[in-house]
Amino acid sequence: MYLKWDTKTITVFSDKNINSLYNTGYVFTRLGRGIMNQTRSLRIDLNKFELSSENRRILKKTDKIKLSAIILPYPEYDWKIGKLAKDFYDTKFGDKTLAPNRSKTSGSVFSANKIKELLTDQKKSNFNLLLIYNCHSGLDPESSQAKILNRACPVPRYRVQDDNRKANDGALGFAVCHATDEILHYSYPFYNLEKSPKDMGLGMMIRAIIWAKKNGKKFVYLGSASRPSDTYKMQFAGVEWFDQKKWIADIETLKQTLVN
Repeated sequence: MYLKWDTKTITVFSDKNINSLYNTGYVFTRLGRGIMNQTRSLRIDLNKFELSSENRRILKKTDKIKLSAIILPYPEYDWKIGKLAKDFYDTKFGDKTLAPNRSKTSGSVFSANKIKELLTDQKKSNFNLLLIYNCHSGLDPESSQAKILNRACPVPRYRVQDDNRKANDGALGFAVCHATDEILHYSYPFYNLEKSPKDMGLGMMIRAIIWAKKNGKKFVYLGSASRPSDTYKMQFAGVEWFDQKKWIADIETLKQTLVN
């Protein structure tokens, strides 16, 4: 079950207010506009972040993936994006994506309609940035190099694109985020489980961290550390966690907390 110590609903959406709340363990939720939960939040201090050899290995294994950032609401939303998200969460996590007090027969938390709401309705959504991950080389689509890459790309129909085509044409993955002048909350990633390269999830996360650092952010927030399976978020240099009072860099203590 998702760990939360407190819930509040804000009405002031300034960067200053949001930065302050994230700094005290609150994170935006998908439950409704302004609703935040205080949790055992994980974040990366980007002043301390450097790519490890393992991070570089993952980037190399997913080196055909290129990240684009789109400000929400997203005018080019397509129903296929919502379906991709629903299929991802249903397949990868199953009942573990159910909200507290939600029955197994009431349907997926991440319905296609919920994703559409997050990406298109600012009156209901807390999220303002969409990261899109394409199989993209930056080459002329008609060049011989591009044709070679297209044959190697994990999804044959996802072709090298020019800048005049929709950003989501041929996208392998997406991540729904909130960004301010200081932070990136990498919140709800999803991708094509059948056709994406191995380690796609980590490849997406690492690219988001690199993007945040290049764009002058101070912290990347990675959600809650609530379950033993959340340890994959702890492999980055500069990672720290909120214990309800302060931020702690001792990750081994956190791992023991999750196991126990």
